[in-house]
Amino acid sequence: MEFKTEYEFVLPRGYVDADGNVHREGAMRLANAKDEIVPLNDLRVQRNRAYLIIVLLSRVITRLGDLHEVTANHIENLFAGDLRFLEEMYNRINEDEAMVQVTCPECGARFEKEFGRLGE
Repeated sequence: MEFKTEYEFVLPRGYVDADGNVHREGAMRLANAKDEIVPLNDLRVQRNRAYLIIVLLSRVITRLGDLHEVTANHIENLFAGDLRFLEEMYNRINEDEAMVQVTCPECGARFEKEFGRLGE
């Protein structure tokens, strides 16, 4: 079983750049701890907590159409439906409940184990 760290997507509408080009296909990677901590120091997030998802998505989206880099400016100019789509995708792929392939330390048998949320 391969551990997947990047997920492709197609936006419902797409990001329209200054030249009128539409960018719909992209990829999002799994978030790490730094991705979720660094935005908290961003002044835009401190002034308006709703801006957190904008900064967070700009960190984890690795590709969007032909753009060389995805910035917060790109994310804040998405159509509302595309932003909701990406936010739902982020939550789905970064869920802390997961099926993980484990190996029994005593008999060596391999099986899938579901781990719950931290603190439960």
